[in-house]
Amino acid sequence: MPSIYDVATWEPVLRIVRAGLAEGGFYAGFASRGAASLPGPAPVPRNGRALLVEDMREQWDALQSLQSALAADGLELISYLVEESALHLFIPGPAVEPGPGAHPGALLLVEGAVPEPWRRLPDPAPGSAPAPTADPVLLERVLRERLASSIGASEAEIAAAEAQLGVALPEELKAVYRVTRARWEDYGDDYDASDRQARAVGCELYPIDGLSIVDAAARPAPWAAAAREAAVTAPGAEVQGLAGSPGWIAFGGTGGGDHYAIDLTPGPGGHLGQVILIDHEQYVGASLVASSLTDFVQGRRVDPPADRAGAPVVAHVNSAHSTSIEAAVHPDLEVLNIGFWNGEPLRLAPLAGLPRLRTLTVQPGALADPLEIAGLTRLEYLSLGLAEWRTLLDAGAVPRTLAAAGFELRNGQHPIPVVEIANELLALWDRPLITQVTLGAQADGLVPGRG
Repeated sequence: MPSIYDVATWEPVLRIVRAGLAEGGFYAGFASRGAASLPGPAPVPRNGRALLVEDMREQWDALQSLQSALAADGLELISYLVEESALHLFIPGPAVEPGPGAHPGALLLVEGAVPEPWRRLPDPAPGSAPAPTADPVLLERVLRERLASSIGASEAEIAAAEAQLGVALPEELKAVYRVTRARWEDYGDDYDASDRQARAVGCELYPIDGLSIVDAAARPAPWAAAAREAAVTAPGAEVQGLAGSPGWIAFGGTGGGDHYAIDLTPGPGGHLGQVILIDHEQYVGASLVASSLTDFVQGRRVDPPADRAGAPVVAHVNSAHSTSIEAAVHPDLEVLNIGFWNGEPLRLAPLAGLPRLRTLTVQPGALADPLEIAGLTRLEYLSLGLAEWRTLLDAGAVPRTLAAAGFELRNGQHPIPVVEIANELLALWDRPLITQVTLGAQADGLVPGRG
């Protein structure tokens, strides 16, 4: 029997959960090899000192018990539900992304499928050219003055980097690495030398063998978030609004997780080889920082361009903004998010026939007739409440165009009905199901029950 099904594994968790469990209530949590959830509040430190491990020994032992069992069984994640009379365990298969607490995240109905913005390649820009300020000779001279004692990359090392990336480095970037290859061992463990280089270049420069391509695959996102994004490049934009590009070469960082990159696939208003910033907190897009690497190193940064109005590809309908389905209708509409709605239930008929509508998310109770979803023939992601999914399943009307599906849940939603609906959807696509195991709970511990 797997360790995670062992009574002893769960006894420490159950003691903590039961201590705060209201009569008739439940607690839903999760455990992975690196994190887990238990009900709060956390213990209060004694005598005003910091919280120590000993103050949370009971919680620590409970989490260690779960994580050790996961490692022993070769599992990455398990969700659990504690009720007065039973403990339910949910083990998601490879077709289920992690979700909140014990609830499943997005269901991956088609193996390997990614949302449309992650399939989008950059538009060609045959007329693009480097900015007039791009000057590899000047750039190299400036950096040699600032970093006189640095060790530069050899032509062989530059060629190796190009071979690894599968793309030729622009001349400005070669000029930088001919001055310094930015390897830590070259600093002799001298942090001041590393800081001097960062100030000289204008960022934390990655080593010559640490360059990377920030394409869409290098910028992953969970389906529930990614399906709500849109890759849009406004007319005249300097940077293409992509999840990633084979022409984005990350050469440095901010120290906070963001990447500076050379852009070899600029937007219609940009320059070949411009410097862009890729924000790690955003899934799509990048912002222009400098028209050339020469400008970047010399501190000539550009102001953020004004927002350009693009096509209404993402729309939100909800009571707070007094919007409507009719107002959202547009031939370019890709994503429609229907939030909390306290008016007359909404009809989806105005959306029928829209050529690009691929994502629909709807809060529970907002629709007059969920079966109208059948008229949306190009959906690849659909996220609904349980009642709406039940209606579609009973009618055999779940759109077969879906690549992934999700859930819009109320606070305090019991996990078991969600798992049941999830498994019905997964079965329609013959995908691996969520495993559910139930252990019966007794006053002195747990005994195996039927699952």
